[in-house]
Amino acid sequence: MQAEFCNLDSIPVGPLGIIPMASCSELGKKVDKHLVSWRHEREHAQKRSVALKEYEKESYVINAKVPRFGSGEAKGIITESVRGDDLYILVDVCNYSLTYSLSGHINHMSPDDHYQDLKRIIAAAEGKAKRINVIMPFLYEGRQHKRNGRESLDCALALQELTKMGVDNIITFDAHDPRVQNAIPLHGFETVQPVYQFIKGFFKAAPGLHIDKDSMMIISPDEGGMGRAIYMANVLGLDMGMFYKRRDYSRIVDGRNPIVAHEFLGSNVAGKDMVIVDDMISSGDSILEVAAELKELKANRIFLCSTFGLFTNGMEKFDKAYEQGVFDYLLTTNLVYQTPELLSRPYYTSCDLSKYLAYIIDTLNHDESISHLLNPLDRINRFLAKNNK
Repeated sequence: MQAEFCNLDSIPVGPLGIIPMASCSELGKKVDKHLVSWRHEREHAQKRSVALKEYEKESYVINAKVPRFGSGEAKGIITESVRGDDLYILVDVCNYSLTYSLSGHINHMSPDDHYQDLKRIIAAAEGKAKRINVIMPFLYEGRQHKRNGRESLDCALALQELTKMGVDNIITFDAHDPRVQNAIPLHGFETVQPVYQFIKGFFKAAPGLHIDKDSMMIISPDEGGMGRAIYMANVLGLDMGMFYKRRDYSRIVDGRNPIVAHEFLGSNVAGKDMVIVDDMISSGDSILEVAAELKELKANRIFLCSTFGLFTNGMEKFDKAYEQGVFDYLLTTNLVYQTPELLSRPYYTSCDLSKYLAYIIDTLNHDESISHLLNPLDRINRFLAKNNK
């Protein structure tokens, strides 16, 4: 049965077109499959009008590619018409699995390469599309969102550059600091929280799970992530705790002041399940140290929960920590590249965001509000009423 917020009767902004960059091809295919299914099933009031002549299609994916010369230079090519289309370009700037040849050497694509390719495809549209929307789950340079000393503000510059090229809306997930949208105050910017998908993931990872205030707590691994932890705790009706990082400000290691210890602020955790929620897992050192601290405080099962699983130093330390009982479950989304090694781990659960993305695209294409999608409280309550026995 179709969800109520898919019953859209308004006329779309324009014919829908999706361009999944090579970095986001698998996710793009899943999103397209949902949209094709819904629009074939939907009984639109104006289904036979000229305005909806391209409403039902076998695929909304528009073919585009970015070939490279031997020197490493590239160009963006869109191989079909996009005139008048409402375009949605999906890009994963963290997909390092893609490579290209540079003077005979094999280079792995960096976030900078993916960002440049995104701009090439926008430029290839040549202003013919009616509207251009960029879906960038991991916000490019999102961690360089504020200035400490004399340094660049890369994220703000990137957002301004995209809007100057004609991008109308930028949709991202769990931005490291949502205030970066102040760089483009007159353009659309949405940062989406995948809380509902994580809650479903908890029950998938641990069948028979029961969530209540006496048996579970939400933990923020640092003061910067308090907002997302508070939201999840409030939605689930749970208590929240947090760690703050005690740093050595007399030294700089790898461009940062090293962390001396993680100090816990919160109520008694003994015997309770812990959900450590963060926006990203990079090397994994911090979140594993927090999990170990909680185990020392006699916590029960530990769920590591992160929107973006980057695992920049591989999975070995997670394998070791799991064997030692430091944590029990690891959940991340499919918004960024997932290695086969990650997907094969017995403790790992992938949270699929393709359907959620399809809802957002479908609703925006009809130029309707996505407020109900950004605040999934009703869906969470219905899911818990059904599954939280």
